[in-house]
Amino acid sequence: MNMMNKKQRKKVKMKIDRMNKGNWGKIRAFFDLETDEGFTLKGFKLIESVNGLFVGFPSEKNEKDGEYYDTIWAEKELKDKLTQMVKNAYENDIPIGDDIPVEDIPF
Repeated sequence: MNMMNKKQRKKVKMKIDRMNKGNWGKIRAFFDLETDEGFTLKGFKLIESVNGLFVGFPSEKNEKDGEYYDTIWAEKELKDKLTQMVKNAYENDIPIGDDIPVEDIPF
């Protein structure tokens, strides 16, 4: 697999495609992301912890050990940008579908 370094990566815009707000234990919202290239990434969660809100990435339960494992990975910098974008949309009722420029897409 040909891995690009950070300087070679293309800037991709992402937007929140859907956000369902609520109160499901520690989960405050479920949301999906859409890229300007037509990819939809489903199953993200906005989770409340003792340290504040953060984004939980889509995950699947492993049948053997019962643990949940992420199905999408991203570098810390992208996770932090995504958390800020989603927190802002959640807390300020920003319209869903506004493009957010993001670099360092994990694929």
